[in-house]
Amino acid sequence: MSTNDSTGSPAAHRMRLYRQRRRQGLRCMMIELRETEIEAFIRMGLLKPEMRNDRIAIGEALYAHLDTTLGSIS
Repeated sequence: MSTNDSTGSPAAHRMRLYRQRRRQGLRCMMIELRETEIEAFIRMGLLKPEMRNDRIAIGEALYAHLDTTLGSIS
């Protein structure tokens, strides 16, 4: 078994993803949200109350909020 499989090292995989995002004009950021901000997404109808602990659903609510306030760029 070879140590160089088709997927490459984890570092090479991260670099490929980084380059792909840059080509698409995207940046990867980690942000912290307050509970009050998550509650605001729920009040705005962007997030269902039962999804308040779902990272993916919160991210989608954040994207929806950005699209609403900044306009959809894509």
